[in-house]
Amino acid sequence: MTFHRSCLDLCISRSRTGDIYMAKVAFIGLGVMGYPMAGHLKAKGGHEVTVYNRTASKAESWVSQHGGTAAPTPAEAARDADFIFTCVGNDDDLRQVTTDPDGVLATMKPGAILIDNTTASAEVAREIAAAAEAIGCAFIDAPVSGGQAGAENGVLTVMCGGNEQVFQRAKPVIDAYARMVGLMGPVGAGQLTKMVNQICIAGLVQGLAEGVHFGKKAGLDIEKVVEVISKGAAGSWQMENRHKTMNQSKYDFGFAVDWMRKDLDIVLSEARRNGATLPVTALVDQFYGEVQKLGGNRWDTSSLLARLESE
Repeated sequence: MTFHRSCLDLCISRSRTGDIYMAKVAFIGLGVMGYPMAGHLKAKGGHEVTVYNRTASKAESWVSQHGGTAAPTPAEAARDADFIFTCVGNDDDLRQVTTDPDGVLATMKPGAILIDNTTASAEVAREIAAAAEAIGCAFIDAPVSGGQAGAENGVLTVMCGGNEQVFQRAKPVIDAYARMVGLMGPVGAGQLTKMVNQICIAGLVQGLAEGVHFGKKAGLDIEKVVEVISKGAAGSWQMENRHKTMNQSKYDFGFAVDWMRKDLDIVLSEARRNGATLPVTALVDQFYGEVQKLGGNRWDTSSLLARLESE
């Protein structure tokens, strides 16, 4: 990969108030994840942050809360920035804010690094990486896990794909909103790792939903059951953090069903390309479709239990 090392060497300076990288940062997409992530880049990272959001009022609210600057287009946000972050909805949204005439690639300076936090396809990651390289810039696909709470608390897990040298330059900036940041391989490897993450979550949540459903039908005290089994091999983050709300039929505590279906569609499309067999993932995707038919589009992913209780 070719990029302007001398420019990258100059684009970050160290603050003497600590060994903190100070940079000019643009953040594109202020949804439930991007809004707090951009906030951590400003408050915890100490960076100079310019934001863009499709709904301008959201960007104005962010600036009122955190300071910084709002830009009218992604291209204007990215102008003169050392690091440009994107966190949008899907592949098409990502193309719009990067490769369109008003996208960030129109104004990125040579040596700048584009870091994409969207959960998207590995294919679009490679596409945008090639477009960035053509103008002397670098790209890292960096999808995140940890949900809205992880974003708000600055403790996300970030799975990166890209060049090792570029990653080492970007990691101190990404650290502002992350607990774990890892380079998984070349461009696209971050997205592929996020797919593994979603495969594992899908099967786990379905198992938890069935366990809670069975326990209730059997007349067991779910709180007592989980108190015991969570300390053994069945324990998981989902069990610890979702069993109480599931038992109360409350499903407004995290990652929405609509988003999970989008992610699983990416997973299953990639599986068709690489020949992976994912019967459980495909089945759970259908189950989430049934939850949507119940009106649960914005319920969190633990709402698989609602489907079982509706039968």
